Amino acid sequence: MPAPIDRDVRPPTVQTGIWIEEHGWLHSLFKSPDNTSPKFRFPDLLGACVSLAFRDMPSQRRIVEYLVTQLTLRNPRTERRSCDIWAVQFELVMAAHRAPWNRFPNPMFELDQITTACVAVVMSLPDGHAQVLGQARLNLRDRATRSRGLEC
Repeated sequence: MPAPIDRDVRPPTVQTGIWIEEHGWLHSLFKSPDNTSPKFRFPDLLGACVSLAFRDMPSQRRIVEYLVTQLTLRNPRTERRSCDIWAVQFELVMAAHRAPWNRFPNPMFELDQITTACVAVVMSLPDGHAQVLGQARLNLRDRATRSRGLEC
């Protein structure tokens, strides 16, 4: 007898987009000699940026400020890269997308723009690389605690 299909099972990661400059920063962090034991992949690195960007109200205000004052001045046809993110952090991006600051009559920012802003805000930190790697470790611990181990 075939196994029943569980329509409520969600994949652990979600694909999103990120602008090329911020993707390049994540790629340099991925290749960094500091990214070791374990070597974090893009879903971990992007998820850590999102976690850091949404950790408190001042950080969240920096996201909105970046979107309004800097991202809007960049070429809207800027190249993007697809990137996976852990579902837990994607929910933070979705909550921002639904936030009052992103509703009528204000301009609407898309998911890739919000995700890009999260990375840009972390990029601007003097110790951004170290903070992302530290947060990636905390996110990994939290995922392992929730699921009682890593996905096999």
